[in-house]
Amino acid sequence: MQTMINDILAKTREPGFADSLKDLLMEICEIDTTPRADVSIMRDAESAVFDILERRLDACPFPGARRERRKVNPEIAQHPAYSQLHFTKTDEKPEGVPPEEAYAERGNLLYFVPGADGYEGADGVALNAHIDVVKPFMPPRYEDGIVYGRGSCDDKGAIVAMIAALTILSQTLEQHGKSLKKNLVNMFVIEEETGGNGSLSLALDRELKQLFNSILVLECTGNEVHPANRGAIWYRADLHCEGVNLFELFAYVIEQFEQEGRAIKAESRHSLFPQRPVQTCHGIVGHYGEHPSRICGEVAFTIALDGEVTEKTEACITDAIESALAEYLAVYGDKTKDIDPTTQKPKVDHHYDLACENGVFRCDVHGSTGHMGSILENDGAITKMACFARALVRSKAKIAELSGGAVTLALADEEPAQVLTLEGGQGFVPTHTIEDVMERVAIAGQRGAENYLRIIGCDAKSDGAVEVTYDKLHNAAFDGDPDSPAMHNAIAAAKNAGMWKDQEIMGWTVSCDSRLFATEYPDMSVLTSGAGHLMYAHGDAEQLRIDELVTSVGFVAVYLLREAGLAE
Repeated sequence: MQTMINDILAKTREPGFADSLKDLLMEICEIDTTPRADVSIMRDAESAVFDILERRLDACPFPGARRERRKVNPEIAQHPAYSQLHFTKTDEKPEGVPPEEAYAERGNLLYFVPGADGYEGADGVALNAHIDVVKPFMPPRYEDGIVYGRGSCDDKGAIVAMIAALTILSQTLEQHGKSLKKNLVNMFVIEEETGGNGSLSLALDRELKQLFNSILVLECTGNEVHPANRGAIWYRADLHCEGVNLFELFAYVIEQFEQEGRAIKAESRHSLFPQRPVQTCHGIVGHYGEHPSRICGEVAFTIALDGEVTEKTEACITDAIESALAEYLAVYGDKTKDIDPTTQKPKVDHHYDLACENGVFRCDVHGSTGHMGSILENDGAITKMACFARALVRSKAKIAELSGGAVTLALADEEPAQVLTLEGGQGFVPTHTIEDVMERVAIAGQRGAENYLRIIGCDAKSDGAVEVTYDKLHNAAFDGDPDSPAMHNAIAAAKNAGMWKDQEIMGWTVSCDSRLFATEYPDMSVLTSGAGHLMYAHGDAEQLRIDELVTSVGFVAVYLLREAGLAE
């Protein structure tokens, strides 16, 4: 086997190999696979990607290999892990598209490789990666060994790694006249970013499960291998309380969400997660933001004065914001001091801009965006704005006194409404159940409403002022066996590929489709690995180094060889 391993790795070093990976990655990143309200657009984009992948798979010299586009089963809508199709909602279809319609002509691409003598048994080996990406779409470009663009890191680079690993593995087996002992099941899936419905359909497919008993899910782990994932829920909080300023209420709800997140983190002692990757992210408020798990980097609010704008009122407003900023930086750090490795400029140029026109101050709040798992490296503008707003609520009486009129805070560029909606995510590790985290976040929102109403001396009832739901992604955390045979094979393959340095085995600090297979089949080995770094996923500078992708290809191919074994 060692000779074959050497030959596999030698193929990854051949002239032109890295360029072939770059070209395929650029080709599939050109196709916009973001979620759309019109599912026919998604279907066509997914099909275009699958067309490209099928041509590459058909060129692999695996005897007896076959491929199939297996439709997503709409019956997954009855499963607790199902994610509602919120991205299909429009003014014409406020309830969105039902699963029967959404998945009528859409599915996942499967590629089956039989073992020796056509063997297909329950001890087979599975691979999984997803073709969908988050908004906003950014077309790819190549520069200095790096592919930039949406999906390059999360997760189309993993798709390329699967294709290339299967290609060189098949070529090496043919060259040596060998075949794998166990069969392979390769899954190219849709809708991971919107909650995982593509993989959920496959995880619940009992016929498919008869063909594998370990799975490697490819994601942007920095080429580390993990036998566990942290969990995540995406919350939606609808704020509605008659006669109350909803923007001010929002600021106190966010405060309690943040405090509860810190409490959950403090309680998260787990041997596979010593770094306690428990993040609280706020991705959307009103019309600001694109995605619950994409850190919102730009928001704005207004301070309207019915009275006179003077130097003293402006100074009072500025002092309140500056005081709040100091409090915020003490907790979250000053990202104007952190240099972005891509741009070589500060992560945040400056924290806010304040301007006044016709008695209305506008405060534009700046942060830096990215995947919710990178919140510590980035800067959440929603959390920062909420901190500013609370300081201004505390100073409203003084501002009103100085100006001689009422003071009104509001989200900028948003028409007054009866409901203000927030969306975001809360991460957690296996020390907490998903049900416990959901309950605590909901209670925290209610507590924020109670605090605000008490501060303003309002008699309005807080019951129902904050309605928290979890119809989108809701991922349980899981901890697999770090001593499993699959993990041993993965570590050996990682050492062969030069990406394992005898580091401590830890869980991945992110949640992905791995948890669907781990929770459905708790006795099965579920691993996560892949090229690319979380700090770039979902961000404006999403990118993937081709040399890291080359390493991942070698690892995946050798892992498949070790895990599936060679026929006698």
